[in-house]
Amino acid sequence: MTTAAKTLVYRTALGSYGHTEALKNGTVNPRGIKLDWVDVGPDIIKGFPHMCRELAFDISELALTTYLTARAFNKPFTMIPVVVARNFHHAAITYHVKSGIAKPKDIEGKRVAVRSYTVTAGVWNRGILASEYGVDLSKVTWVTFEEPHVQEYVSPSNVVRAPEGETLVGMLQAGEVDAAIGAGVPSTPDIRYLIDNPNEAAADWYKRNGIYPVNHTVVIQDKVLQSEQWVAEELFNALRASKDLYVQRLRSSGPANAEDENRARAMAILGGGDPLPYGVEANRKGLETLIKFAVDQKILPRPFGLDEFIPSWMHGFK
Repeated sequence: MTTAAKTLVYRTALGSYGHTEALKNGTVNPRGIKLDWVDVGPDIIKGFPHMCRELAFDISELALTTYLTARAFNKPFTMIPVVVARNFHHAAITYHVKSGIAKPKDIEGKRVAVRSYTVTAGVWNRGILASEYGVDLSKVTWVTFEEPHVQEYVSPSNVVRAPEGETLVGMLQAGEVDAAIGAGVPSTPDIRYLIDNPNEAAADWYKRNGIYPVNHTVVIQDKVLQSEQWVAEELFNALRASKDLYVQRLRSSGPANAEDENRARAMAILGGGDPLPYGVEANRKGLETLIKFAVDQKILPRPFGLDEFIPSWMHGFK
C-alpha cells in the first residue's frame, strides 16, 4: 500500500456503535487519514439522502439498498466490503388483530406500512415473505412515510404515501393500516408478530440459507478512490480493527447494553461466530440475495453482478 506523505482529511459520517467506538474515539487510527467526523444527529439515517443528493461527505455510512439504488443511477461513490449494521428481520413485521390477518399470506390485498419503500429492512422483510411464505408482493399496498434517499428512483404503482402528519406506529395502532414493518416490539394486545416465534424463525432461516441479513455499509466518493485508492484498504483495516476490539470485549465481558444483547443473540444463532463479518466472501450470499430481492421488488432495473457494486480489487480485503 502507498500512503500519502501528509495526512489527508475526509469529511466522514458514521454511526456510533460499539464496533465503531474505537475508531471514533481515536483508539484506532487509520494511517495517513484523518476522519473529520460530521454530526448528523442521533440517527445516522438522516445523513443518507444528503450523501445521495449532495455528496455531502467524502466517506459515509449508507444503507445497502440505498447504495444499490444509487449505483443503478450512477452516483459517484463506491462501497468497501464492510457491513456495519445487520440484523435478523423476522420480528420486524407486525399486524393489527382486527385486520383479518392470520398468516403471512393474508397481507395480500391489505395495506402495510413501511418507512420508505427502498428501506433495506423492508426489502429483507418483503423478500422473506415472498420466498418463505409465498406472498405476492404486488397484491399488497405499501404505505410509506418518506421519499427514497435516491431522489431519481420512482416507486412501483402499489406504493402510496401516508397522509401528512401520520406516523407508522400511530396508523398501525389505530388500524388505519393492517400491518407494518418497523413498528417495534408489539406494545398492546392488538398488535402481534406476523411471523410466529420470529426469533426461532430467524434461526431456522439462517440454518437453512446461511444468510445473516446485511443492512448498512460504508462508501467512499469515487474522486477519493481515483486519486488515493489506498484509502479504501486503510479505512477497511481501521474499521476491522475497531470491530475486533468490540467483539473481543463482548466475548470476554458479555453484553453491557441493548446493542450488545442483540449482537450476542446473533452470535448464538451463528454458533458463536463473528456477529459482524467483513470482506466480500463473508458477505457474498447476503449481498447477492439482497440484490435479487431488490430486482424482484422493482428497486433495481436489472440483475447486477456483485463486481458492479464492489470492485474486484477490493475482494482481497480481509
